[in-house]
Amino acid sequence: MEMRNVAIIAHVDHGKTTLVDQLLKQSGTFRDNQQVAERAMDRNDLERERGITILAKCTAVDWQGTKINIVDTPGHADFGGEVERILSMVDGVVLLVDAAESVLPQTKFVLGKALKRGLRPIVVVNKVDRQDAQPDHVHNEIFDLFASMDANDEQLDFPMLFASGRQGWADEALDGPRKDLSALFNLILRHVPAPSVDVEKPFAMNASILEYDNFLGRILTGRVEQGVARLNMPVKVLHPDGRQIETGRLTKLMTFRGLDRVTVDSVQAGDIIAIAGLADGTIPDTICAPEVAAPLPSMPVDPPTLAMTFRVNDGPLGGREGKKVTSRQIRERLFRESEGNVAIRVKDSEETDAFEVAGRGELQLGVLIETMRREGFELTIGRPRVLMQDNPETGEREEPFEDVMVDVDEAYTGVVVEKLSLRKAQMTDMRPSGAGKTRVSFLMPSRGLIGYHSEFLTDTRGTGVMNRLFAGYQPYAGPIEGRVKGSLISNSDGEAIQYALFYLQERGTLFVNPGDKVYVGLILGENSRENDLEVNPIKEKKLTNIRAAGKDDALLLIPPRRMSLEQAMSYIEDDELVEVTPSAVRLRKRYLDPHERKKNARRAEAVA
Repeated sequence: MEMRNVAIIAHVDHGKTTLVDQLLKQSGTFRDNQQVAERAMDRNDLERERGITILAKCTAVDWQGTKINIVDTPGHADFGGEVERILSMVDGVVLLVDAAESVLPQTKFVLGKALKRGLRPIVVVNKVDRQDAQPDHVHNEIFDLFASMDANDEQLDFPMLFASGRQGWADEALDGPRKDLSALFNLILRHVPAPSVDVEKPFAMNASILEYDNFLGRILTGRVEQGVARLNMPVKVLHPDGRQIETGRLTKLMTFRGLDRVTVDSVQAGDIIAIAGLADGTIPDTICAPEVAAPLPSMPVDPPTLAMTFRVNDGPLGGREGKKVTSRQIRERLFRESEGNVAIRVKDSEETDAFEVAGRGELQLGVLIETMRREGFELTIGRPRVLMQDNPETGEREEPFEDVMVDVDEAYTGVVVEKLSLRKAQMTDMRPSGAGKTRVSFLMPSRGLIGYHSEFLTDTRGTGVMNRLFAGYQPYAGPIEGRVKGSLISNSDGEAIQYALFYLQERGTLFVNPGDKVYVGLILGENSRENDLEVNPIKEKKLTNIRAAGKDDALLLIPPRRMSLEQAMSYIEDDELVEVTPSAVRLRKRYLDPHERKKNARRAEAVA
């Protein structure tokens, strides 16, 4: 059977998953009366809630007798490790670009990875039905992007379609019939080459995706690079350095059909398959026949740039709200994550019952923490910090920098430029982007972005859009001022009282409601001044012969500021932690006892 392997790549929210929905429907994958959820490829709860793709997923459709394996990839820079792995499985890519937003940082990232692998992209200018669409302008920007990324002549001669993924059509001309996606299907068959593989050689494949299934256990997905895979055949697993990791059998052999994995007896080279039955094989190991001597080449993944410390929850409420609270359980879960997610690295910390977790960005680590929280884990998280390195030639200390692109209303441009300049950002470009908006580009240290996003949304009244992309390591840019306001810290254990909170709210911004559990060292809110302030949130109204204990109905409280997990992670300072449980996200001091805090502060001053 003829076959094509293609990945859909794009910046976040440019319509990849919606387009795949339509490809599945129009290829006849679903019955006419079948109920299919919108964005069917986003099966993870977090993906549906956030409206983004986090994990790469495979599907397959049949078009005119040719099987087309389609891989839907994440669009956010933090999940770039997924994109890099996936490109090793495919022979072509469909690059989606929003007809209004045009080329954005992650567009450059995914295209750069595809060009580096020698792939010849198909370009689809999506969402041309938007009122603010500028398809011709976008076409020119895409060509300039290809040229700036040293695309060869074949890659520069890219075919292009105009499309609306939501409406389910794609045409070569902007004023085409706008009927269906047959133009895209046919272009994939013409432009994407069939897999170049050797069926006669012994079986070998690279593992590109690792999943866990309650019934099948560990499932490894990848493309068969050579030979034929047969059910129950003996195999061995080779590490990229050539070491043999394990031997076993392919107890389950599956290929893709629509949204389902279908059990088969054999699969030829070129197809994308999922296998079960191996206990230790992982990404990017080679699974192969016993006679294969050397592993297949694997693609190196960019290193992580951000790290956080994960610790057990040792607070007074520890163990009350979660089922998985021990350091052993946290350790097993984190190391299992690092197996399947090549962009995350885990190691034991010097602290007791703590682990260093490094990744690509706050969103990626936030998704991991949120996933663990929903699985019943309790843990505490330290402030994110960038990973520095020494330049091997000059010995100079270097830190990660990022290309940052912001789209803001013209009225807010000044405040955004000012705030980012204080965070060591260098403006590289400023231009009007239409509809009263300005697009400003910066090069700045990753450090400067930690904790800035919520401030950015406040400064732009929620209308600003920020995109960022790792740009490489550069010399250390100098100190950056952190949070200027202190914390309101609880000096008592119990439940917060409305009477006490009413008189505390004039001291700053509160984070808790009446009735919330509090303890010594818990951060109740943000002080209006620079210093930390210990306060009593459980103080009750004193009773006298004249005044009775009323319901305090007249004491009106300002609604507390509730932070999401990512906001809490970026808000805390070095001496603070985020306590994460299945039912709560709390802020606390690292040292709960006030005497311990003072002693540690003196030690820090002495070292400085």
